[in-house]
Amino acid sequence: MSILDRFIHPPAPRCAALGTEAAARLAAIHASAFSRGWSTLDFERLLGERGVLADGLFLGRASKPAGFVLSRIVLDEAEIITVAVAPEARGRGHSRPLLAHHLDALSRKGVARVHLEVEEGNLPAIALYRRLRFAETGRREGYYRKPDGTRVAALTMALAL
Repeated sequence: MSILDRFIHPPAPRCAALGTEAAARLAAIHASAFSRGWSTLDFERLLGERGVLADGLFLGRASKPAGFVLSRIVLDEAEIITVAVAPEARGRGHSRPLLAHHLDALSRKGVARVHLEVEEGNLPAIALYRRLRFAETGRREGYYRKPDGTRVAALTMALAL
């Protein structure tokens, strides 16, 4: 491969496990995706917990993640706590391989069932979860607070691995 090929054909996106060193970047991405972002300290605490699994999405030769998914494992079940992609990487189909990688990692850790919650108005996320074979299992009315103070329902979904 020539040097020119490296610029014309950048490396494929890759997924890798994340640790506490990524906390500040995850907080920044999370704040860009949600009206109530979590702090760096929140992420440091979560990433330091036993049973928490975090995977990041890395684009090109970047050393900082452009997206992430975070889950908590208890026995043979896991809950996806949050998923977020940086604004500059959204809408490019990166979430699907990131989640597929994460689900595979959960499966390798012995997880048999994965749960998540999603705001009912988040149609792109709901479509993605359905493509990955998650099924709706319930609904929590008024669960999420919008920036204007209104509340919207959360859909609960699950997937058997």
